[in-house]
Order: sequence, then structure tokens, then C-alpha cells
Amino acid sequence: MEKRVVITGLGAITPIGNNVDETWEGIKNKKCGIDKITSFDTTNFKTTLAAEVKDYDPTKYFEVKQFRRLDKSSQFAIIAAREAFKDSGITKENTNFERVGIFVSSGIAGLNTIQEQAEINCLKGNNRVSPMFIPMTIANMPAGNISIDLGLKGESISIVTACSSSTNAIGEAYRTIKYGAEDAILAGGTESSICRLGIAGFENMKALSQATDKNRASIPFDKERDGFVMGEGSAILVVEDLEHALNRGAKIYAEIIGYGATSDAYHITSPAPEGEGGARAMKRAIEDAKIKPEDIDYINAHGTSTHLNDSFETAAIKTALGEASKTVMVSSTKGNIGHLLGAAGSVEAIFCVKALQDGIVPPTINYREKDDECDLNIVPNEPVNKDINIVMSNSLGFGGHNASIILKKYEE
Repeated sequence: MEKRVVITGLGAITPIGNNVDETWEGIKNKKCGIDKITSFDTTNFKTTLAAEVKDYDPTKYFEVKQFRRLDKSSQFAIIAAREAFKDSGITKENTNFERVGIFVSSGIAGLNTIQEQAEINCLKGNNRVSPMFIPMTIANMPAGNISIDLGLKGESISIVTACSSSTNAIGEAYRTIKYGAEDAILAGGTESSICRLGIAGFENMKALSQATDKNRASIPFDKERDGFVMGEGSAILVVEDLEHALNRGAKIYAEIIGYGATSDAYHITSPAPEGEGGARAMKRAIEDAKIKPEDIDYINAHGTSTHLNDSFETAAIKTALGEASKTVMVSSTKGNIGHLLGAAGSVEAIFCVKALQDGIVPPTINYREKDDECDLNIVPNEPVNKDINIVMSNSLGFGGHNASIILKKYEE
């Protein structure tokens, strides 16, 4: 018998807020978390803007010895996980910690540490490379560190599918609980790649916006878009078996009802023509949810602000939803927070949960110039107050990875 799967806890640290409430207020108030890069000197770079976490002081969260042994991606993951776990109300008294898993993903994970230690190796020699270099940088460490920090002993995995990573993590957590393998899972993503190496890599492949006006840099679906803006942070959701949640008296934010994932089998960076792979992921999610396309009220699009992504995702939505694509509300919140790479989908999943909870559809901020290639029902500039019941969130990653999840307002 398949189990119903619900969301019972939320945690986040993002470019527009250091917790969930601050972040959601930032969305409702159309806050843009993009600004000039402060973490390094951009003099020799064409890219000068990014969406950094603001006012971040690791000593507020960790002892000095601890945070020095954690790449910032792991720091962010632990912070978000602590908030989500506390919010869920899970304790040793009401839950078997051996049946609580951690599915936390990252696209690149410890890139700051990789850059730092590579420079030490070049300048000072191999015997000066930190013995913590490997434990700080491998992609599973955010999940492993959360497990250690919270004492959770269920399945701990890290799905690395570029910018689809955390949506895949949430989707696979949903499947795992649906078939009874765990009672609850902390699922989501984390990323901290705003460093010289990260910006140089994306800049040289012509993926980043070179705009200098922060309000015209990340402009998804806008005709003048010229690339994405890198963001950083983490978001974690507690995904739980409904029966287990009810037995312990948990509050329930929303229900996960559908998940679909596909591969393009086309190109390492470009989406498949007409968004064919993304359309199949959406169709799979709709089929899994046992709903009709017209049942979907809102789509939080991947919407990166690159020419190919936005136009091909538009085509994919049209293919997957048919006539319903003409009326479904669509927006991208990357104008607020930039593109958090592997963590993007988990932050956007939280926005979908809050949209269901509060009846507020997030806008695509700084939208100005209509593009005929992106002729969906884009929610421009202002939030829409509307009671919604079912939402979809899309993520599309380099390597041809596509993932979609569908959430529903919880009903007994």
C-alpha cells in the first residue's frame, strides 16, 4: 500500500533572508537579493553581480573549531536543517531516529575550499594542503554533516544532478517514504560557489549575466535577459509519512503528490530542442499525481534568465499542459534570489509550500520586456493573492537532467 507523503518542516538561508520567514517576506515584498560581489575582487571579471547570503556570521551558528572544518556549503546546509528539524517537532520521544533519512544535494558542494586549497598547493606545496580538504569538499558531506549534527541514522544520500539536484532529492525522498522505507527524510539542497573559480567557469561558458544594474540582471522570461546570476544558500524540507506525522500531532504544510524525472540525452549544457525532456518530466509528475494538467494552479518555473532555458521551458510547459498552459500562472523567483544551482529547487519548493499556505503567488520581479518566445501567463512584478490548491516546481540541469514535483494543499 502506497503511503501519503507530507511536508512538516521548513528551513532556509538565502540571499533574501537567513531563515524561512525572512525569505518568504522578501518574496512577498519583491526583494532583490542580487548586488555587487563582496566575497572577492571582481576587477578582472566581466561578471560583477551575484546573490550572496547577507550578514552571514558563522560564529552565530558554530564554534570556531567546527566552522573552520566545514565548507560554507555544509554550514548553510546544517543551518537550514536545524531550522527545518526544529520546525517539524520531531524528537527522540516521538520518532525513531534510525528511520529518519537525509537526502541533501549540491551541484558542486565545496568549491570555495577547492579553490583555497588548490592555491595553497601551488604557492606553498603539497605538504601544506589541509588534511580536512577532502572531508570538506566531497559532495556527500552536507548530508553527512547534517546526520552527525542532528543524530539522524536513516538513509543518507546526495543526488548530484546539477541544477536539478535538490528537486531530485525531494522527489526521491517522496518515493522512499511512499513505499515505506523511512518515516521521515530531511530533503533539499545547498550551494556556495560564489568564488573566483566558480564565477570564472560559468562566465567563460557565457552563462552569466554581465549586467551592472541588479534589477536588470536576473530577469527570467524578459526579452532582454542575457544570462543567470549565481546565488548561494540552502533550503531543507522535512518530508514525512502522513500517518507518522498524524500520530505525533505534527503540523502539516502541504502534501507531495507527484514526481517526474527524465534525461534529455542531447547535450551537456543545452536543453533538448523544444524542451522535450522537461516536458516528459512534467508529464510523468502529472501522471504520478493522478491529476489533469488543468488542475495545476501555479508553476514555479526553473526560469534561469538565459535565452535557451526560458524559451525551451516555455515550449515544454506548452507540450506538457496543452490548453492549460494558456491560463496556468507561471513565475520564476530567480529574480529575487539568483540561481542557487543545486539548491535552487529546494528553495523554490519552499516558495511553493508558502504559496499554498498563504494563497500568495510569487511574482517574476523586474519583468519589463515581453518575449514572444516566452508567451506564458507570467506573473509580472506583483504577487497575486489567490487561493490555490495544486502547484508544480520545475528544475532543469546541465547534463540533460529534468525534474518536476507537484504539491497540493493538505486535506484530511
